[in-house]
Amino acid sequence: MSLGIYIQVPFCQTKCTYCNFHTGVVARERYQPYADAVCREISEGREFQGEIVDTIYVGGGTPSLLDPAALAKMLDVLREKYRVEAAAEATLEADPETIDAKKAAAWSAAGFNRISMGVQSFHDNELRAAGRIHRRTDIFRATETLRAAGLQNVSIDLIAGLPHQTRKSWESSIDELLAICPEHVSIYLLEIDEGSRLGRESLAGGPRYGAATIPSDDDQAEFYESACERLAAAGYEHYEISNWALPAKRSRHNLKYWRREPYLGFGAGAHSFDGATRWANVHDSARYVKMITIGGSTREQVEPVTPEQALDEEIFLGLRQLEGIDLDVIAARSNGEFSRRGTKLREGIRRLEVEGFVETAGSRVRLAPSRLTVSNEVFVALLNG
Repeated sequence: MSLGIYIQVPFCQTKCTYCNFHTGVVARERYQPYADAVCREISEGREFQGEIVDTIYVGGGTPSLLDPAALAKMLDVLREKYRVEAAAEATLEADPETIDAKKAAAWSAAGFNRISMGVQSFHDNELRAAGRIHRRTDIFRATETLRAAGLQNVSIDLIAGLPHQTRKSWESSIDELLAICPEHVSIYLLEIDEGSRLGRESLAGGPRYGAATIPSDDDQAEFYESACERLAAAGYEHYEISNWALPAKRSRHNLKYWRREPYLGFGAGAHSFDGATRWANVHDSARYVKMITIGGSTREQVEPVTPEQALDEEIFLGLRQLEGIDLDVIAARSNGEFSRRGTKLREGIRRLEVEGFVETAGSRVRLAPSRLTVSNEVFVALLNG
């Protein structure tokens, strides 16, 4: 099975108000030493040496802040270490305001063939409240720049539930999105997390960051359901709860996560999975660079995946995909764990089917299309029921 590579670049120009990721705003002088450390980690790594790589994903953070030459060097080192397929999907995350013609040409020349843009909204007041730097005009300019550089596989992210967002503004954002016609779309419901500034303010009932104007859960569900209908009508395939693609444009890299295929992560906070064990690098970027420099281990966490955990992952990651899961296939590769829990799981599925939360066809099970917005509740009911 081919390997996916993930490279984490944990730097941003500003911290979004809703963000709880391990990213930060640092001096630009720290960018190149970090990129050098990532290249060294790749070249000195021992896992999966010489394996075939068919997807590469450079995420963050805002990796488009790095010098294009540093990003190109990362891809070169990967090609030296692994058998990177000529047709490998190579994605770079980029914020609209960081994209210009020179960078786009350099990314294309380096081998990137897919750009994932963190757009979040097409309305300036929503972007300002979220702490984003770009504005609506930057999105259209950036898209045109990417197309002109030959980058014809573009993904756009939107967030349903941003402060100041209304049904009218949401529908307008979908209008703008469809006008651009990206090859791939990701739509996420806003998460109120106490680890973010917006989350803390909202939970405390305060007014900062537009917290008092966050749409209700019901409104967010309506936004999402409207997007489902409109994207389907425009020819997009809804293949994962938060993801849509034009034909043959699904994110091959992210599918590896949902299918529990092996992937290897480099950089501060990057995670890896070999099918039996998960491990993660230290999250602090300065400590990461230091450990690489002195030849120390960057691993912060190593966790063998138990048969019980593996089965849980097969079920909830599989059900995130609109095509669902095949219980017979899962049972065949569960090393006996399904035999131990299968009766209870099947009873839970039958109960959820009666209640309208899942649909079955033979051994296949999928979330009911009308219940995607409550998927987490369905997973909890099934796995803990």
